[in-house]
Amino acid sequence: MNHGYDFPRIQFANQEDKQEFSKFPTKTGRRSLSRSISQSSTDSYSSAASYTDSSDDETSPREKSQVNSKGSSDFCVKNIKQAEFGRREIEIAEQDMSALISLRKRAQGEKPLAGAKVAGCTHITAQTAVLIETLVALGAQCRWTACNIYSTQNEVAAALAESGVSVFAWKGESEDDFWWCIDRCVNMDGWQANMILDDGGDLTHWVYKKYPSVFKKVRGIVEESVTGVHRLYQLSKAGKLCVPAMNVNDSVTKQKFDNLYCCRESILDGLKRTTDVMFGGKQVVVCGYGEVGKGCCSALKALGAIVCVTEIDPICALQACMDGFRVVKLNEVVRQMDMVITCTGNKNVVTREHLDRMKNGCIVCNMGHSNTEIDVASLRTPELTWERVRSQVDHVIWPDGKRVILLAEGRLLNLSCSTVPSFVLSITATTQALALIELYNAPEGRYKQDVYLLPKKMDEYVASLHLPNFDAHLTELSDEQAKYMGLNKNGPFKPNYYRY
Repeated sequence: MNHGYDFPRIQFANQEDKQEFSKFPTKTGRRSLSRSISQSSTDSYSSAASYTDSSDDETSPREKSQVNSKGSSDFCVKNIKQAEFGRREIEIAEQDMSALISLRKRAQGEKPLAGAKVAGCTHITAQTAVLIETLVALGAQCRWTACNIYSTQNEVAAALAESGVSVFAWKGESEDDFWWCIDRCVNMDGWQANMILDDGGDLTHWVYKKYPSVFKKVRGIVEESVTGVHRLYQLSKAGKLCVPAMNVNDSVTKQKFDNLYCCRESILDGLKRTTDVMFGGKQVVVCGYGEVGKGCCSALKALGAIVCVTEIDPICALQACMDGFRVVKLNEVVRQMDMVITCTGNKNVVTREHLDRMKNGCIVCNMGHSNTEIDVASLRTPELTWERVRSQVDHVIWPDGKRVILLAEGRLLNLSCSTVPSFVLSITATTQALALIELYNAPEGRYKQDVYLLPKKMDEYVASLHLPNFDAHLTELSDEQAKYMGLNKNGPFKPNYYRY
């Protein structure tokens, strides 16, 4: 049963692309691109310590022998001694994630995930820790790793390890570390994942390529990012997706709240923490006017920035125009810009040619999942000097003295350089938890070997769990009104094709 959804299929450019899964495109709903394993979310040239890690110990966690208070060493984190501090971070996050806690309390007696062995690859923050511990409370066994080398909160990873979750992640991993951690997450004697929760598709890709027998036995995949969803559709198109997958990214509760409202706040936080910039009067170009771009533009405009937009999609471009933003080509305005922000999901949106033409002091950053949007590799040349001025902030200096300020080496700005609101992540995390429960408990035959959207009824349920935070009171349909509209009084209230 597919709940009546039609899923778009992305066409392969040629037969070679169709046959080579390792080069399948990685992210963007409307944009097609290819990314090899060397262009994954691991590309990096330097590592950074956690903001909250006061230790000067530069020893790789892989070389340390650590055990938690229970005597277990089945984890790899920066410093297990930070667990107490991490626990306080998690407790703070729980205060603004009441809906997820409510779901935990309602369902933990039933243990709907009993027997589930979940391999997870997400940002490891206080908020995702609340999700992980919710899954454990619902009966799941979890092993976890990070989807981004800079976004892990070391103290939170330590707290999870102390609680018994096998977590393999630390802030500032190298590329080799990143894939080592993913392998440790899934390669465990006597333990075999039967569910995957992914953010970006790297874990799914690794299991598919390295452990095909495990992949075939997985009962379901839950993917929350544009990148990972795009990769799943490519796998499905090639006829190689042998398990059902849930596209959480395009659920209304993820798309509208995480992508739009979360980025509307976190873009400012990330820029302020790294650069102390004043936004009023600044010339800013935002590349891409999807949900993330809309959130960024709204925030920047509200603080007095003069914002223009680049777009390839005429519908998004028209939306930008109607919202009061000038739609331009990047090469037309790049010389005048004080900030260049990418959020397209594409590759090489900002090229070396663009970077060469930027003015002194221009801030360049990315709000997309991966580091493919800014051609950072083109800046690794002998004539340019790199100067690390603070954590996650590099000055790239041209021979004439011009400096471009590059944030997080072109990686996701908000989770690399700041934090994101707990409340909005509660919405996404609740959606992920329900998707896992749905796939794990679905009767045989309900879901085929394909990619599905979250049933609308579940989207509405997630939203309803969060309304009490605002003391919001829903109006109820009368029997006559429900009959007139052709609706069930309890929902769903919109058809599948409705665009919120």
